[in-house]
Amino acid sequence: MRDNSGVKIVNITAPQNKLAPQSKALAISARQHIQKKWMLLMAFTVLALIVSTFASADENLYAKNYKAQNAYGLTSAQASLDTKMYVSNHKEEDNISMLENGYDMMGSSGFEGGDVPADLALQHGKTIKADVVLVYSKYGSAKSASSKMEMIREAVKSGKSLTEKDMASEPTVYKYYASYWAKLPTPTLGVHVIKLVPKSGDPDQATEVPGLQLLAVIKESPAAKAGLIRGDRLLKLNNVVLEKPEDLTSTVRQLKGKVVSIQFVRDDVEQTATAQLN
Repeated sequence: MRDNSGVKIVNITAPQNKLAPQSKALAISARQHIQKKWMLLMAFTVLALIVSTFASADENLYAKNYKAQNAYGLTSAQASLDTKMYVSNHKEEDNISMLENGYDMMGSSGFEGGDVPADLALQHGKTIKADVVLVYSKYGSAKSASSKMEMIREAVKSGKSLTEKDMASEPTVYKYYASYWAKLPTPTLGVHVIKLVPKSGDPDQATEVPGLQLLAVIKESPAAKAGLIRGDRLLKLNNVVLEKPEDLTSTVRQLKGKVVSIQFVRDDVEQTATAQLN
């Protein structure tokens, strides 16, 4: 057949479905079976995600990354534990302040991660019986929009191809640190000391600095009452030469409860003080 324009028109009739009723039933049954398999697979996938989420949520990164520092198994002496937590940004100053207030560090946790609640540090502090937990966090890294644009510009210049992974957004990463502290019993002398060794390009030429440097003096302690301050260098205690921290520890233990003479250096001037040890 042709229309008035002279174009031949062909009528095409769609073929009828030749499937028998039994074949139709088998086809429907097969589709239902496939649907059930997909539904079962999806159910298992969702369950796996739920389990994974709960497992991740239950993991305490402060506990996982904890490293003990005190070799004597120091814990809180409180009969009824009441762990306090403080968030700060001045780690070095805080450490000195804690030592001066009669605390000693039990250990610390350090790691990188996404959004980690500070309460997890408090939770771990209670577990290890700490009196105080100090928590610090700061921005780590993330692939920002500006950094991606810079990456695209460099790729255009060099002809380098970028992948989906290159352009994928990345979560912000933070650096976390927490220190755990226990209150010390009443100190006999009340000082924290370190041994100083001067830096030298030639290890054979390095000589030890005589005495022990005071890192911190505990407030209201016999050392504080004797006038010792941070930065003083202890030389002798009752004429016992102090060359290593163990010398001070053993001497103080032997002279407990006695009045002692302390020879020290302040601003390159040797001085003497007297202290009544607890």
